[in-house]
Amino acid sequence: MAEILPLKAWRYSHFLDHKIEALTSPLFDVVSAKQREALYQNPYNSIHLSVPRGTQPANEAAELLQQWKEKGIIAQDPLPGIYVYYQYFKLPGEQKEYCRKGFICHIKAYDWSERVLLRHENTIPSAVNDRIDLLAKTELNSSATHGLYTDPEFILEQYMDESIKSPIYETEDYQGVRDVLAVIHDHDVMQQFMDVLSEKQVLLADGHHRYEGSLEYRKRMTAQNPSHTGYEAYNYHLMYLTNTEADDLRILPTHRVLQQIDISDEEFLKRLEAYFTITPKEDPVELNEVIVGKQWAFGLYLSGNAYKLRLKPEVHHLIDWDVPQEVKDLDLTVMHYFIFQRVLGIDPELQRNYSRLSYERNFTACIRQVDTGASRLALITNDVSMDQVKRVCYSGAIMPQKSTFFYPKVICGFLFSSIKEDEFITAPAACL
Repeated sequence: MAEILPLKAWRYSHFLDHKIEALTSPLFDVVSAKQREALYQNPYNSIHLSVPRGTQPANEAAELLQQWKEKGIIAQDPLPGIYVYYQYFKLPGEQKEYCRKGFICHIKAYDWSERVLLRHENTIPSAVNDRIDLLAKTELNSSATHGLYTDPEFILEQYMDESIKSPIYETEDYQGVRDVLAVIHDHDVMQQFMDVLSEKQVLLADGHHRYEGSLEYRKRMTAQNPSHTGYEAYNYHLMYLTNTEADDLRILPTHRVLQQIDISDEEFLKRLEAYFTITPKEDPVELNEVIVGKQWAFGLYLSGNAYKLRLKPEVHHLIDWDVPQEVKDLDLTVMHYFIFQRVLGIDPELQRNYSRLSYERNFTACIRQVDTGASRLALITNDVSMDQVKRVCYSGAIMPQKSTFFYPKVICGFLFSSIKEDEFITAPAACL
C-alpha cells in the first residue's frame, strides 16, 4: 500500500536571530489577507515561500529560496528522520486539552486511480494550478498536507511519545495551539513506521490542492523522463500522518455564505418550502445549536431573519446525482443539491467556482457578514464525522468541496521538504 520515506528536512538555522514563533505561518488556504501583510514584514518568515508576493510569485519564491540556502538562513538536516508533530489544543466551551499525535514524512504521490491514497473532497482548479507552478519553480514542499491512516493497535504511538520528550521546537501558534516537533533518527524505528504504512491506505484529510499539485507535477515530470523509475524525487510529497482511531482527531463544520441571490427573500423561502420544514427562530445565535445531532438540518440567516431548515425525508430520494448512497446521505450533499441546485438553479459544476459563494468556519462571522450587509444569507451546517469521511473515501466517491475542516491546522515553517534530486533520499534503502 502506502510507501513512505524519512526525509532530510530543511529547517531554519539556529544561528538566525529570530525565535521560531516569528518564522511560522498559517497554511496558504487559511491565512487571511491581514495576517499575510503582517507576516510579510519579517523578511525570513515562511510566508514568503508558501504564499509568495510579486508579479511572478513562484519565480520570486524560487530566487528567495536559493538566497536563503546560500546565506545559511535555512540548512538541511544531515540525517534522514521521521518528524514527530504533536498539537495540544482546547475547543471553545471545553476544559479538556486534546493532543493530536502525528508524524511528518515523504509519501509517494499516488494517482487517485491507484486507490492507495483516497480523497474525500473536490478541489478548486485555480488553486491547484497555483500550487503546481510554485512546486515546479521551487522544488520545495513548504508545508505538509494532512493524511490519515487507520491503526487500531496504535503501534507507532509508543515511539512518538518517547520522541516528543526531546522536542526540537515548542511554540504556540496563531490558533492558540501548542505545537511540538521532534525527530526520530533510529533506523529500526523508522523501518517500523515504513512497515506499518506499507499495509495501509491513506485518506487525505487536508491539503487536497497541494497534493493534487504534487500529483500533476509528478505526471508532468514522468512524461519528460524516458528513464523514469518511480524513485525520483519528483515522485514524492510531504505529508503529516495521523491515526483515525485517536480520540483527539477533530473535524469542524464549514458554513456557506452567499453574497447575493437573484430572487426575493419571500420567493426563496417559498421555493425552500417544497423540500424543507422551515421553523422561524427569534435569535440567530441559536442556529448552530438547534441543528446539532439532527440529520439534514441547517440554520438559515437571511437578511437578518433566522430559520431552522429540516429536509422533508420523503423528498431525499429525489437526489439524482450519480454518487453512492454514502454521499447522498451527507448533510452537505442535501444542501448543495436542494438549496443550490433545485432552489437557486446553480449547476453542480458551477458551484465549485461560484463567485458569490464563500466558505466560513466561524459561526459568528457568518452572522456578522449578513448583519453588515456584506452578504445576503448564511447557511449553517453540522460537522462531518470521521466515520462519514471513511465511508465516502472507501466508496470511491468524493464530498462537495469544503466539506471538512480538520482542526487544528498544521503550521508552516517548522520544516521544508526538497524534491531536488541532490537533496532527496531517492530509495527506501538509502534511508536505512
